Amino acid sequence: MQLIPPYGAILQRDKTTYAIVPRIPGGLLSSEQLESLATVVKKYNIPIVKITSGQRIALVGLQEKDILNVYEDLKLDPGKAIELCLHYVQACPGTEVCKFGIRDSLGFGIQLENLLAGKDLPAKMKIGVSGCPFCCGENFVRDIGLMGKKNGWTVSFGGHSGNRPRVGDILAEDFSDAEAIDLIDKCFNFYRENAKKKERTARFIERIGLEEFKKNVL
Repeated sequence: MQLIPPYGAILQRDKTTYAIVPRIPGGLLSSEQLESLATVVKKYNIPIVKITSGQRIALVGLQEKDILNVYEDLKLDPGKAIELCLHYVQACPGTEVCKFGIRDSLGFGIQLENLLAGKDLPAKMKIGVSGCPFCCGENFVRDIGLMGKKNGWTVSFGGHSGNRPRVGDILAEDFSDAEAIDLIDKCFNFYRENAKKKERTARFIERIGLEEFKKNVL
C-alpha cells in the first residue's frame, strides 16, 4: 500500500513509522471517541499521542500495516497535514461554555470545516475562529480569520504564523453568519483560482495587493 493522501500518513524521522492526525472538527471528541482512542493506542501499541496546535490529536509511531485499521477502529476520517487543502479550523469555546464568549465560534468553526473540507487549494489553509476579541482562536494569524463581536463577525484574510509572520487584513466587520460565509466563500474561490502553487494566502496578498483582492471579493 502506498501511503499518500487520502490516507493522511506522514513518514517519521526513523523512515519506518508514520503519524496520522484524524479529522476532529472543532477539536470536539465524544466519550465514545475518547474510549476508541484509548483502545486503539493500546491495541496497536502507539508510542506517542500528541495534542497539536491545530486542536487535533496526532497518533505517532504507527506501523504501515496498521494505518487503515486504526482509521476503521476510530471511525474518524483522515485529517490533512501535508496536502494542499484546508488543514483545520481552530475554534475557541465561544458562547458554548466561555463566560467571555460573544458569538458561537465553536459551532461556526465546525460549520466552516464541514463546508470547506476536502476542496483542493493552491496551498494548505488554516482558519481561526474566535468568539470574542481576546482572539483565543488565533484568527489574525490564520489564512482566514473570524472574530466575534456584539454586532457580528470581523472577517480577516492573509494571516500567517510561520517564519514570515503576517497579521491578516480585516475585510469586513459586523457580519452575520450568512454574510461571513458568503464572503469566505468568495475569498476561498478567488484565492483558489489565482494563487500560485504552494503560495499561502499571506504571500498571495503581498503579491497581488490588498486593494486588488478586495476589488474581487467585496
